[in-house]
Parts: sequence; structure tokens; C-alpha cells
Amino acid sequence: MIEGFTCSRCGEFHEKIPMCFGAEYPDYYFSVSPEERATRIEYLDDLCVVDEEHFFIRARIKIPVIDSDEVFCWNVWTSLSEKNFVRTNVLWNDPKRVNEPAYFGWLQTVLPGYPSTPNIRTMVHTQSVGTIPRVEVIEEGHPLTLEQENGITWERVIELAEIAMHGE
Repeated sequence: MIEGFTCSRCGEFHEKIPMCFGAEYPDYYFSVSPEERATRIEYLDDLCVVDEEHFFIRARIKIPVIDSDEVFCWNVWTSLSEKNFVRTNVLWNDPKRVNEPAYFGWLQTVLPGYPSTPNIRTMVHTQSVGTIPRVEVIEEGHPLTLEQENGITWERVIELAEIAMHGE
């Protein structure tokens, strides 16, 4: 792992490279006016329901760093069908949930450093109890899919970290 970097955006030396960034809410959350959110949205740290018809789960995209054991992560939100969302809730504290097949979902998080990420296709893989689900990006030809499959360089990690910290 690289020991720190000088940020090209702010000029400061950062002793550690941030390896995980994320979104607090699914993008769809922001389609509801702030005045209506209390009545139309049910929100927990890892689950969100809008208008009792749009269902979201927080999960993690892991991108391997080439020639390293490290991974760069995005904590994201994906949609789930109502059936899969209910199933997720039923199995939330069940150790057998790791045996669940992956659930299809649409990514619901804007990721800086990538072309349009909301509504790209994903598969959500349930992990052991207490571990955030893993997202497999399956949008054919999308740079995020390719980076998840092939890995990224340390230079790309720094580029993504700078964009996430300071904007594009």
C-alpha cells in the first residue's frame, strides 16, 4: 500500500489514502421534497422505503487494487424488488442468509469519477449477519463494471479519492 499522498486538489499531504466512500441515502430519496420526507420515507441506516413502493438496501462495491491485497470500496444503495426486500428483512438476523441467491437491483447512488451510475444493473449478494451486502456491478461495458472485474491502479485509487473528497 502506498503511504500517503499529496492531494492534487487541495495540495495537502494525506498520511493515509481513504479506501472507502459512500452515500447516506439512495438517490431516489432526493426526489421527495424535504417537507414530505417524514411522511413518505421510512429510513434506517441500511434500509429505505419510499412511498411503500420503492425499496432500497445499502451495500458495498469492492474494487480490487492491482498488485495488492487492498480493495477500494463504495458504500452504495441499490433498489430491490418488494419480494426481495421483504425476504432480506425476514432473514436479516438469520445466519443462513449467506445461502441466499443474489438479488437483482438498480444502483441508486451517484459515484464521482464515473459516467452516470444511477440505474445501472447490479446483483446484491447477502453476506454473514453484521456484514454489509456485496454488490456485483453487471452493467455491460460500464467503466465501473470493468474496474470491479479487472481492478484499478493506486493512481486510480488516488484519483477517485480526490474526486470523492473535493468534487469533480
